[in-house]
Amino acid sequence: MQKIEVLNNITHEHLRVNSKFSAELGDNVVSTVTFLTEFEDVQKEYPILCRKNPETNEYQAIVFFGLEKDENLFLTDADPLKQKYFGWDACYVPAALARGPFSIGMHRDVVDGAETHRPMVHIDMNHPKTKGHEGNKMFLENGGHSQYLNYISRVLEIINDGIPLTKLMFDAFTHYQLLDTVVLDIEFQNQEKLTINGFETINVEKLSQLDGVALEALNKSGFLQAAYLIAASMSNIRKLIDRKNRKLAAGDSSV
Repeated sequence: MQKIEVLNNITHEHLRVNSKFSAELGDNVVSTVTFLTEFEDVQKEYPILCRKNPETNEYQAIVFFGLEKDENLFLTDADPLKQKYFGWDACYVPAALARGPFSIGMHRDVVDGAETHRPMVHIDMNHPKTKGHEGNKMFLENGGHSQYLNYISRVLEIINDGIPLTKLMFDAFTHYQLLDTVVLDIEFQNQEKLTINGFETINVEKLSQLDGVALEALNKSGFLQAAYLIAASMSNIRKLIDRKNRKLAAGDSSV
């Protein structure tokens, strides 16, 4: 069960959060949501697919780390000398996973009788990355933010800013009917086969056939670039398959 608290430099003065990535710390997930505000970084490393959330019926962008349940092919032995993110074999970690135990919550204030809401950093004190004495401090001795907390704040901004923008993006894609169903039929080097369905991606042919007015509207909003980034990211499916094959060749039956 989560134990959510507002992060502050008094209660959490000595708190340390483990910034490593590992299965033991809860990072062995096959996918997570991603946001327009990070597409440019995400598409360099991972495939981005789209689907409707069955609970809200709204589209989400999904970034893949593996090809089967509880499989994260980017987790690796932690080596601080070689890795930008300890335990993670890529140069960018998507915000929804990078945030770890942190989230943004809206704090209610009443000023001169007027109610306002401001975002504040919250932390789940029952998250595995908050346990133990290993990791990064949140605050400096004078109460200021540590370098790690500044990084987490930027990650949370990516999510907070990205949620409404990503919704607008999918509204535009739906309006112009740019999303089409995609089925991934995969065969590994050991002849095992896998089919992934239930997702959609950008139909580049439909995109190229839009008239000038539509293309200008998409371009001004930044959604035209987003569409091409999603389409380009599909080439990373091959990279995931290659990672999987290397695991299989090494005799790792856990993937």
